[in-house]
Amino acid sequence: MIVTRFAPSPTGYLHLGHAFAAKFAYAMARAKRGRFLLRLEDIDQGRARPEFAEAILEDLHWLAFRWDGPVLAQSSRFEAYRAALARLDSDGLLYPCFCTRTQIADEIARAIEAPHGPEGPHYPGTCKQHSSEERTERIAAGAAYALRLDAQKAARRVGPLAFHEEGMGPEGEHGVISVDPTLFGDVVLARKDTPASYHLAVVVDDAFQGVTLVTRGNDLFSATHVQRVLQALLGLEEPAYAHHKLILGPDGKKFSKRDQSVTLKGLREAGKTPNDIFEILEK
Repeated sequence: MIVTRFAPSPTGYLHLGHAFAAKFAYAMARAKRGRFLLRLEDIDQGRARPEFAEAILEDLHWLAFRWDGPVLAQSSRFEAYRAALARLDSDGLLYPCFCTRTQIADEIARAIEAPHGPEGPHYPGTCKQHSSEERTERIAAGAAYALRLDAQKAARRVGPLAFHEEGMGPEGEHGVISVDPTLFGDVVLARKDTPASYHLAVVVDDAFQGVTLVTRGNDLFSATHVQRVLQALLGLEEPAYAHHKLILGPDGKKFSKRDQSVTLKGLREAGKTPNDIFEILEK
């Protein structure tokens, strides 16, 4: 059975881009009599708000989307993320990084040629050189740190990987896509104030919910590389992927939650109907 999910963050009101993503996932599931799940990615407790979570449910009901089973909130899943991190750590694939953003920027600026990924220059690996004794001392002293994945070790551990793309990536990608395990470098998987990064939380939760088809905008196409690595390292089932086009504003940019003129709440209050919304999305 096909299982899709819509997983917005309750850090603002849903906009037209979200409506398209929900419609895409919903249609993929219902076309094959599958299941459509709803997950609230509220792991950022500093920005997530209950009123936005309630508004998400209201907007989806207004558009006549109905999900199967209870809503899953990431804020209820912290123990699962800690367990995943503990497994990666026990396999020697994580290391603490004590660098500030300023220090990282300075290191990159001094580098003659810094490798780049989809999110910019790779972390230069400064803290990877610390001894276990130095790491233990700094943590015991209360130093703030993030946990990074050692991408080179991870690449050697997983070997050749691929993912199945059933949608249409940003360059028209379709079919079996080879994975580059080091595409993002040594990514952060957790911070002191955030128990799991997006990359870690999404693979753990997709496996937990039995998602078989991950649908999302093609701006997240490259994220699939690091997420496939994490799935392989954690022994999780591999879903297929269907990346879709983005709904852009007149300026060619993605919609923002700050722009109330394109939020579903704002459009509803302006007199738009669900049919009006779907007609906009079809253009």
